[in-house]
Amino acid sequence: MTLLSVQDMKTDIGQYAVLHGISFDVPEGGVFVLLGRNGAGKTTTLRSIMGLWQPSPNSVTFQGSNIAGMATADIARKGIAYVPENMGIFGGLTVEENLILATAKGKFDQIRLKRIYDLFPALEKFWSKQAWSLSGGQKQMLAVARAIIEQRDLILIDEPTKGLAPSIVAAMSEAFREISQTTTILLVEQNFNFARGLGRDMAVIEDGRVVHRGSMADFAANSDLQGQLLGLSA
Repeated sequence: MTLLSVQDMKTDIGQYAVLHGISFDVPEGGVFVLLGRNGAGKTTTLRSIMGLWQPSPNSVTFQGSNIAGMATADIARKGIAYVPENMGIFGGLTVEENLILATAKGKFDQIRLKRIYDLFPALEKFWSKQAWSLSGGQKQMLAVARAIIEQRDLILIDEPTKGLAPSIVAAMSEAFREISQTTTILLVEQNFNFARGLGRDMAVIEDGRVVHRGSMADFAANSDLQGQLLGLSA
């Protein structure tokens, strides 16, 4: 079943055309990965889906309903969360306060909070610490926790492993694998080893267009295609 459908999505930023007709379908469940070189349009694609940039009309469908042109807050209420590349946390607030702000009613579902503790034990340990004092990996954990503190159907996550130590990347991989059992993830990632270990389906964006779509298993087995589209060496 298709959860999110992006069809011929075009996005202009100021006077510049950035996306020239992006098309892909994200099935329900698992992890869908958007790959591409720096500047290809991956982040703009996520921001356009989330309504932070204005996509072309009728180009984004979520659970069968057109969401292109909706306000970001209304898209979030539909059941989509967004973890931006800059994490989007509030440094002057504690871990607890950051998570409270991400809830609709200002209080926690204790079962979901327990799940977050299980996924990211450091957040329970540093519950009362201000977010600015956390390590880079802990800040990323908090950013993801904010996205799942309430039930979501889809999470858009942009470059979650950027600048993180290998041990944190491994822990993040395990957490994403667990999250994807109940919530679909649309992931933008430059770390191909991380992406290939998680992704079920994938697409490659180049110069604001999708130039390849398919299964991650097939793409991971094709080193020539990886070299051609991503510049990866065999």
